[in-house]
Amino acid sequence: MTYSLDRRLATEFIGMFLFLFTVGMATESANHAGATLAPLAIGSVLMVMVFAGGHVSGGHYNPAVSTAVLIRGRMKVHEYLAYIATQFVAAALAGLLVRGIGGKEATAATASTGKMLVVELIFTFALAYVVLNVATAKGTEGNSFYGLAIGFVVVVGAISVGWISGGAFNPAIALGATVFGALTWSHIWIYLVADFAGGIAAALAFLYIQGANARAE
Repeated sequence: MTYSLDRRLATEFIGMFLFLFTVGMATESANHAGATLAPLAIGSVLMVMVFAGGHVSGGHYNPAVSTAVLIRGRMKVHEYLAYIATQFVAAALAGLLVRGIGGKEATAATASTGKMLVVELIFTFALAYVVLNVATAKGTEGNSFYGLAIGFVVVVGAISVGWISGGAFNPAIALGATVFGALTWSHIWIYLVADFAGGIAAALAFLYIQGANARAE
Protein backbone atom coordinates (compact mmCIF):
# COMPACT_ATOMS: atom_id res chain seq x y z
CA MET A 1 0.00 0.00 0.00
CA THR A 2 1.29 3.45 -0.95
CA TYR A 3 0.55 6.47 1.23
CA SER A 4 0.43 10.08 0.06
CA LEU A 5 3.26 12.39 1.08
CA ASP A 6 1.12 14.33 3.55
CA ARG A 7 0.23 11.12 5.40
CA ARG A 8 3.85 10.05 5.45
CA LEU A 9 4.88 13.43 6.83
CA ALA A 10 2.19 13.24 9.51
CA THR A 11 3.59 9.86 10.53
CA GLU A 12 7.13 11.23 10.64
CA PHE A 13 5.97 14.21 12.70
CA ILE A 14 4.18 12.07 15.28
CA GLY A 15 7.05 9.61 15.59
CA MET A 16 9.72 12.29 15.81
CA PHE A 17 7.74 14.32 18.33
CA LEU A 18 7.21 11.35 20.65
CA PHE A 19 10.81 10.24 20.17
CA LEU A 20 12.24 13.61 21.26
CA PHE A 21 9.69 14.03 24.04
CA THR A 22 10.77 10.68 25.47
CA VAL A 23 14.43 11.63 25.19
CA GLY A 24 13.82 14.86 27.07
CA MET A 25 11.68 13.46 29.86
CA ALA A 26 13.73 10.29 30.36
CA THR A 27 16.95 12.27 30.72
CA GLU A 28 15.41 14.97 32.93
CA SER A 29 17.86 15.38 35.84
CA ALA A 30 15.04 15.36 38.41
CA ASN A 31 13.82 12.00 37.10
CA HIS A 32 16.43 9.82 38.79
CA ALA A 33 14.82 6.47 37.97
CA GLY A 34 14.11 7.50 34.41
CA ALA A 35 17.61 8.86 33.85
CA THR A 36 19.12 5.53 34.87
CA LEU A 37 17.00 3.68 32.33
CA ALA A 38 17.05 6.45 29.73
CA PRO A 39 18.90 4.46 27.02
CA LEU A 40 16.35 1.66 27.24
CA ALA A 41 13.41 4.09 27.18
CA ILE A 42 14.84 5.97 24.20
CA GLY A 43 15.63 2.85 22.21
CA SER A 44 12.24 1.42 23.05
CA VAL A 45 10.26 4.43 21.89
CA LEU A 46 12.18 4.44 18.62
CA MET A 47 11.45 0.74 18.22
CA VAL A 48 7.70 1.08 18.75
CA MET A 49 7.47 4.17 16.53
CA VAL A 50 9.30 2.30 13.75
CA PHE A 51 6.88 -0.60 14.08
CA ALA A 52 3.92 1.82 14.19
CA GLY A 53 4.91 3.98 11.24
CA GLY A 54 7.38 1.98 9.23
CA HIS A 55 4.74 0.70 6.83
CA VAL A 56 3.55 4.27 6.18
CA SER A 57 6.62 6.54 6.03
CA GLY A 58 9.50 4.12 6.41
CA GLY A 59 9.85 5.14 10.05
CA HIS A 60 12.92 7.33 9.60
CA TYR A 61 12.49 9.86 12.44
CA ASN A 62 16.03 10.99 11.69
CA PRO A 63 17.38 13.33 8.98
CA ALA A 64 20.56 11.22 8.77
CA VAL A 65 18.50 8.10 8.06
CA SER A 66 16.47 9.97 5.45
CA THR A 67 19.76 11.05 3.87
CA ALA A 68 20.90 7.43 3.72
CA VAL A 69 17.58 6.37 2.18
CA LEU A 70 17.85 9.16 -0.41
CA ILE A 71 21.34 8.09 -1.46
CA ARG A 72 20.24 4.47 -1.44
CA GLY A 73 17.64 5.44 -4.03
CA ARG A 74 14.43 4.96 -2.09
CA MET A 75 13.39 8.64 -1.92
CA LYS A 76 12.96 11.56 -4.29
CA VAL A 77 14.62 14.87 -3.50
CA HIS A 78 11.37 16.74 -2.80
CA GLU A 79 10.27 13.96 -0.45
CA TYR A 80 13.63 14.08 1.33
CA LEU A 81 13.45 17.84 1.87
CA ALA A 82 9.89 17.53 3.22
CA TYR A 83 10.93 14.69 5.53
CA ILE A 84 13.88 16.44 7.11
CA ALA A 85 11.97 19.72 7.51
CA THR A 86 9.18 17.84 9.28
CA GLN A 87 11.63 15.98 11.51
CA PHE A 88 13.41 19.16 12.59
CA VAL A 89 10.15 21.02 13.28
CA ALA A 90 8.71 18.12 15.29
CA ALA A 91 11.89 17.83 17.36
CA ALA A 92 12.03 21.57 18.06
CA LEU A 93 8.39 21.67 19.17
CA ALA A 94 8.85 18.61 21.37
CA GLY A 95 11.93 20.26 22.86
CA LEU A 96 9.86 23.30 23.76
CA LEU A 97 7.26 21.08 25.44
CA VAL A 98 9.94 19.27 27.44
CA ARG A 99 11.30 22.61 28.54
CA GLY A 100 7.81 23.79 29.49
CA ILE A 101 7.09 20.69 31.58
CA GLY A 102 10.46 19.95 33.12
CA GLY A 103 12.18 23.31 32.91
CA LYS A 104 15.47 24.09 31.21
CA GLU A 105 17.68 21.04 31.59
CA ALA A 106 21.24 21.37 32.87
CA THR A 107 23.72 21.05 30.02
CA ALA A 108 25.22 17.57 29.94
CA ALA A 109 28.98 17.13 30.19
CA THR A 110 30.61 16.16 26.91
CA ALA A 111 34.11 15.29 25.74
CA SER A 112 36.35 17.10 23.27
CA THR A 113 35.09 18.12 19.84
CA GLY A 114 37.16 15.45 18.10
CA LYS A 115 35.85 12.64 20.28
CA MET A 116 32.27 13.85 19.86
CA LEU A 117 32.64 13.91 16.08
CA VAL A 118 34.04 10.38 16.00
CA VAL A 119 31.44 8.70 18.22
CA GLU A 120 28.50 10.52 16.65
CA LEU A 121 29.67 9.54 13.17
CA ILE A 122 30.27 5.90 14.13
CA PHE A 123 26.93 5.29 15.78
CA THR A 124 24.94 7.29 13.24
CA PHE A 125 26.63 5.16 10.60
CA ALA A 126 25.65 2.05 12.57
CA LEU A 127 22.05 3.20 12.91
CA ALA A 128 21.60 4.12 9.24
CA TYR A 129 23.46 0.98 8.11
CA VAL A 130 21.14 -1.21 10.18
CA VAL A 131 18.05 0.62 8.89
CA LEU A 132 19.09 0.10 5.27
CA ASN A 133 19.87 -3.56 5.80
CA VAL A 134 16.86 -4.60 7.85
CA ALA A 135 14.24 -2.37 6.24
CA THR A 136 15.28 -1.89 2.60
CA ALA A 137 17.32 -4.95 1.56
CA LYS A 138 15.88 -7.83 -0.47
CA GLY A 139 17.41 -10.42 1.84
CA THR A 140 15.48 -9.16 4.86
CA GLU A 141 12.27 -8.24 3.07
CA GLY A 142 9.12 -8.86 5.13
CA ASN A 143 10.98 -9.53 8.38
CA SER A 144 9.36 -8.87 11.75
CA PHE A 145 12.46 -7.79 13.68
CA TYR A 146 13.43 -4.55 11.95
CA GLY A 147 12.06 -2.22 14.63
CA LEU A 148 13.82 -4.12 17.40
CA ALA A 149 17.13 -4.05 15.54
CA ILE A 150 16.87 -0.32 14.89
CA GLY A 151 15.86 0.55 18.45
CA PHE A 152 18.67 -1.46 19.99
CA VAL A 153 21.33 0.35 17.97
CA VAL A 154 20.29 3.48 19.86
CA VAL A 155 20.32 1.62 23.20
CA VAL A 156 23.84 0.35 22.53
CA GLY A 157 25.05 3.73 21.34
CA ALA A 158 23.57 5.64 24.27
CA ILE A 159 25.10 3.28 26.82
CA SER A 160 28.47 3.11 25.06
CA VAL A 161 29.17 6.71 24.15
CA GLY A 162 26.34 8.82 25.56
CA TRP A 163 28.76 10.15 28.15
CA ILE A 164 31.04 11.42 25.37
CA SER A 165 28.63 13.19 23.01
CA GLY A 166 25.20 13.00 24.62
CA GLY A 167 24.31 10.17 22.24
CA ALA A 168 22.17 11.97 19.66
CA PHE A 169 23.02 10.03 16.47
CA ASN A 170 20.32 12.17 14.90
CA PRO A 171 20.51 15.87 13.87
CA ALA A 172 16.86 16.47 14.84
CA ILE A 173 17.36 14.93 18.28
CA ALA A 174 20.41 17.17 18.69
CA LEU A 175 18.29 20.21 17.83
CA GLY A 176 15.50 19.24 20.22
CA ALA A 177 17.97 18.48 23.02
CA THR A 178 19.60 21.85 22.47
CA VAL A 179 16.19 23.53 22.69
CA PHE A 180 15.46 22.00 26.10
CA GLY A 181 19.00 22.70 27.28
CA ALA A 182 20.75 19.33 27.47
CA LEU A 183 23.13 20.24 24.64
CA THR A 184 24.72 23.59 23.82
CA TRP A 185 24.14 25.70 20.71
CA SER A 186 27.89 25.98 20.23
CA HIS A 187 28.02 22.20 19.65
CA ILE A 188 25.11 21.90 17.21
CA TRP A 189 27.45 21.92 14.21
CA ILE A 190 29.17 18.79 15.52
CA TYR A 191 25.94 16.80 15.37
CA LEU A 192 24.98 18.19 11.97
CA VAL A 193 28.36 17.37 10.43
CA ALA A 194 28.96 13.99 12.10
CA ASP A 195 25.42 12.66 11.86
CA PHE A 196 24.81 13.59 8.23
CA ALA A 197 28.27 12.23 7.36
CA GLY A 198 27.39 8.98 9.15
CA GLY A 199 24.19 8.64 7.13
CA ILE A 200 26.02 9.26 3.86
CA ALA A 201 28.77 6.77 4.73
CA ALA A 202 26.19 4.13 5.66
CA ALA A 203 24.41 4.50 2.32
CA LEU A 204 27.68 4.22 0.39
CA ALA A 205 28.71 1.12 2.36
CA PHE A 206 25.30 -0.45 1.79
CA LEU A 207 25.41 0.20 -1.96
CA TYR A 208 28.95 -1.18 -2.22
CA ILE A 209 28.15 -4.37 -0.31
CA GLN A 210 24.80 -5.00 -1.98
CA GLY A 211 26.07 -4.03 -5.41
CA ALA A 212 23.74 -5.03 -8.23
CA ASN A 213 21.20 -6.34 -5.71
CA ALA A 214 20.61 -2.81 -4.43
CA ARG A 215 20.59 -1.20 -7.86
CA ALA A 216 18.12 -3.75 -9.20
CA GLU A 217 15.44 -2.86 -6.68
